[in-house]
Amino acid sequence: MADRIVDMGPADVGRQAQAIVAEVEKVIVGKRSVIELVLAGWLADGHVLIEDVPGLAKTLLARSLARVTDAEMTRIQFTPDLMPADVTGSSIWNPSSREFEFRPGPIFSNVVLGDEINRAPPKTQAAMLEAMAERQVTIDGVSHRLPRPFLVMATQNPIEFEGTYPLPEAQMDRFLLRVGVGYPDAEVEREILRRRVDRGQDEVDLDVVVDRATLVGMQQAVERVHVSERILGYVVELVAATRSEPRLQTGASPRGSLALVKLARAMAALRDRDFVTPDDVQSVAVPALAHRVILRPELWVRGVQADDVITDLLGSVPTPLADDILAGE
Repeated sequence: MADRIVDMGPADVGRQAQAIVAEVEKVIVGKRSVIELVLAGWLADGHVLIEDVPGLAKTLLARSLARVTDAEMTRIQFTPDLMPADVTGSSIWNPSSREFEFRPGPIFSNVVLGDEINRAPPKTQAAMLEAMAERQVTIDGVSHRLPRPFLVMATQNPIEFEGTYPLPEAQMDRFLLRVGVGYPDAEVEREILRRRVDRGQDEVDLDVVVDRATLVGMQQAVERVHVSERILGYVVELVAATRSEPRLQTGASPRGSLALVKLARAMAALRDRDFVTPDDVQSVAVPALAHRVILRPELWVRGVQADDVITDLLGSVPTPLADDILAGE
């Protein structure tokens, strides 16, 4: 990406973000909330884990976001024989120059789709997640910065575990949010079929809505969205509630609190506001926190989901009054 960054305020982010969402909706039908959540994760400069069954447009979502933002995209199909160098790149001997030259791997892109990340061995998973956290790759003692903007969308199949290496909780925590796409309802599925029949081809032509410099400017503008003391207190109470909840073996860490604030800011900007409300926090609480907590084993066996526990906590933790938020208290 060029060094140029488009300067903008929080009030400008909403207009640009909604234009991105509207363009992506040309191909991802009936999933506006999912598109907004993934875009919020990108605007918050985080990474997204998508857990769902095959065939629900996860790859299409990543490719569409890359297209409308004029970003480079790579796809990594994780398999048991994938090595760390296959992700990060490696140094190759050049006979003509008689020295090693670094050849960047597919991680050097703006949007990286890590398909079925739990099928790769732990060493390869760790290489991927280290690059996500550090925004750089170190090969032979030399650090190589990853491009900006940078988004990793990793996928997992939640119903197929044979031959997989489940991500440890410490690595799951590196993802800013976890979402599921879900099956479309009958009318939405009919609309998907209609559009495919009408256009006569699989591919959909999407327009570039913003360039990469503008997207980085949007990320910086999100950092200027106001968060009142009341909202910060609300976030702390929500996360603290996960640590004392008897249905949870382990609650969310302070990284969960930070994720909740970052996502709430991005969601506020998406909604064309320069301040965070309790509704922003509540709309991202489950995607931000559910993958950071561990259920007690006996509840997991009974089919209880972490999402349900976080939803219950949202109903039990007192919500700040709107007047207090608007007053900036």
